Amino acid sequence: MIEPVRILTKLEGKSNAHLISFNDGKDYVVKFFQPGMEKTLPNEWIGYCLARYLGLPIPFARIVEIPPEFSSREPELANSSFTQYQFASLYVKDCKNGHQVEQDPIILNHQPLAGIIILDYWLCNQDRTRKNILLKEAEDDSHFLWMIDQAEIFGTFSWLRTDLEDLPVEVFKSATHQIMAQNIRDEQSFYEYFELIQTMPIYLIEEIVSVIPDEWMVTPEEKKAIVTTLVTRRRKILPELMQRFIKKVYRPLHNKSDSR
Repeated sequence: MIEPVRILTKLEGKSNAHLISFNDGKDYVVKFFQPGMEKTLPNEWIGYCLARYLGLPIPFARIVEIPPEFSSREPELANSSFTQYQFASLYVKDCKNGHQVEQDPIILNHQPLAGIIILDYWLCNQDRTRKNILLKEAEDDSHFLWMIDQAEIFGTFSWLRTDLEDLPVEVFKSATHQIMAQNIRDEQSFYEYFELIQTMPIYLIEEIVSVIPDEWMVTPEEKKAIVTTLVTRRRKILPELMQRFIKKVYRPLHNKSDSR
């Protein structure tokens, strides 16, 4: 397991994220466990693993161990309650978030955009805002898009087991999803990612959930509920939500574009 070398800075936002250099020569955005947001790290881990399975553009991530003697160097970490195991994602340099780009961008890696949208609906991630994408500008004024921040899948960073049984079934009001939808060239790509989700082995979902460290305080009952929710939602909820998104968001955007 890689080891932290030095804390570079605390990052903006509510997730207690710090930019830290590790002994592999790379910098990582590390989110620390914190009371009141107990499900942030489990959510990040699950969202990351499923995104990787689907081949989506998400920065490489891993579970890391941050020794107490290292954390004690940072007052905000030394005085808070946290575990030694944290969630770290590779820092992507020279990027802007969606708010920092003046106009709706042309996305260079348009192929996986439908997969990001479908995954957000599968996981009930209503937090795909402009700040939760990174855009790296290319020479032709287009941008490569990275998806970041899966902290609020399942509706919140502090869900309880009973919340998983009553997740919303609705089309999200997401300007970021609209930006991505405008760049999706073929409606068929939604169905391709949908099929990939449907054929993901249940045992793989179970394995992803089982890796969650005990220190992150996800009970065995909650882990079982996560798997049940993912399997049920992909089979019974996702087909309807995908069709509604295509009908209410994707097609109107492209019909408008075609009529110009």
